[in-house]
Amino acid sequence: QVQLVESGGGVVQPGGSLRLSCAASGSRFSIVAMGWYRQAPDEEREMVATITSSGRSNYQESVKGRFTISKENYVDTVYLQMNSLKPEDTGVYYCKADQLTSQGIANYWGQGTQVTVSS
Repeated sequence: QVQLVESGGGVVQPGGSLRLSCAASGSRFSIVAMGWYRQAPDEEREMVATITSSGRSNYQESVKGRFTISKENYVDTVYLQMNSLKPEDTGVYYCKADQLTSQGIANYWGQGTQVTVSS
């Protein structure tokens, strides 16, 4: 089992910045990727950014050039630096970890952290 704890959410004005953190604990062996997803009210959860254990990153088109995902300690901790925030970035941000097991890939989710972009 992998436990994920997110932090860093809050309220920020448009154009501002926030940095989210996600720390993995528990059985962290064979985590192959981590990422950030968000869910706005009455919307589906969507991928924001992901990063593999080898450092390959992927971003949703709407955040490219504004958000940066990074990691340390071989994917035990992942960050999301969010700059030039827009009201449409508002939502609950969830951290996700993908772990390779004998039965395939196991997905783990954090509890989520609220990001509100508003003037």
